Amino acid sequence: MTTELAHIDDELHRAYDGDPWHGPSFRAILADVTAEAAARRHPALAHSIWELVGHTSAWVEVVRRRLAEWRPVTATEAENFPPVADPSPATWAATLAELDARVQALRELVTGLDPARLEHIVPGKDDSVALMLHGTAQHLAYHGGQIALLKRLV
Repeated sequence: MTTELAHIDDELHRAYDGDPWHGPSFRAILADVTAEAAARRHPALAHSIWELVGHTSAWVEVVRRRLAEWRPVTATEAENFPPVADPSPATWAATLAELDARVQALRELVTGLDPARLEHIVPGKDDSVALMLHGTAQHLAYHGGQIALLKRLV
């Protein structure tokens, strides 16, 4: 793996379940969140923790599919901020397991990428593969911060 691919993989790892410089990782922030807390919505805010996790998971999968299928892919409205249909502990555990699997699948894809593809423009976008992958790590950090704040409010 090239230095840039290793750097991107490390950035994804740190943002998701590693030790980022900015504070706790996405998964560390979620470690003590119960299904009840995840489903709770603050009256002044648009999304619950659960919806933010679903949103983040959907976009990790969109990025993976864009690279694996090499075609334009986007999240549907239902996938973008999926509603919580069953706020049970089992469904929350399944939501977290799906997120884990999607992040792992993306990281596996990254480690197998041809380094020359990093500079290619993503189909249907104006950005390079490298920019999209760095942005995915930033997306995890952004929503991780939102979730950390929501934990204190709900």
